[in-house]
Amino acid sequence: MVTRERMTSYDGLFRDVRRQFREADFPGAELEALEIVCFGGGMSRGEFYRDGNRCVPPETEEKIRALAARRMDGEPVAYLIGEWAFYGLPLEVNPAVLIPRVDTEVLAEAAIEFAQALGNCRLLDLCTGSGCIGLAVAANVPECRALLGDVSGEALGVCRRNIRRCGLADRVTADALDALVPPPPSIGAFDCITCNPPYITRAEMETLDRSVRDFEPHLALCGGEDGLDFYRAVARHWRAALARDGRMYFEVGIGQADAVRQLMRREGFGDTNILPDTRGIGRVVYGTILSEART
Repeated sequence: MVTRERMTSYDGLFRDVRRQFREADFPGAELEALEIVCFGGGMSRGEFYRDGNRCVPPETEEKIRALAARRMDGEPVAYLIGEWAFYGLPLEVNPAVLIPRVDTEVLAEAAIEFAQALGNCRLLDLCTGSGCIGLAVAANVPECRALLGDVSGEALGVCRRNIRRCGLADRVTADALDALVPPPPSIGAFDCITCNPPYITRAEMETLDRSVRDFEPHLALCGGEDGLDFYRAVARHWRAALARDGRMYFEVGIGQADAVRQLMRREGFGDTNILPDTRGIGRVVYGTILSEART
């Protein structure tokens, strides 16, 4: 039997897990250790900071150490705890969807600014996954109505639960949509289309960090031989779903911004631009469809 004298505190367990993660060179070692301890202990961060000196029950310590071991084996923290925050929204995530990244907030913020300027905006988010982009826009633009589309049924299940979780079911819906083919005629017109498509090349897939390659969905990662398959298809086919003066936004991978901007221009988009992420890397490409280019 484990005695009280041998039991560790939540704060001590946090320091121990943090040390393991730092030794493994995890960039977010402190945050990840905190998330795992709070999740395993069934407490909020506030409760941890308030009660960190409390002793951890043996079964809880065993659970937390098991979660830490899975993280050490490569499994992402977001999948371990089943949620991750994006643009202030706590979203459900599981291996059916990509984990929302800070880089993607550049796309969300740009679309939010555009939608706010319009006010009454109809938005389509393709390759939606967890729904993070469309939900961020709808949550910050009260007059925005959004359709979130994905080809994966499992991803749509996560997305629909996130719509309800965010309290946006009155303005946001999710449906099965394949970004690689033309939109169904009944879909109507949108003022804004956002898309964070698969953009990793086939060759790059083999070089990805194990936490991504072995755990996140390949369907949402691989963009073909050159990584541009989805950009070509969406720019060509889905421009027809844009309303007059509507705008299309893409997230792009490192080094892809110029190529995506050029292919958008070839498909008749004007006013194209590239937005950098916090590291100065071209991360978002957007453009407006010219009326005379519609077919």
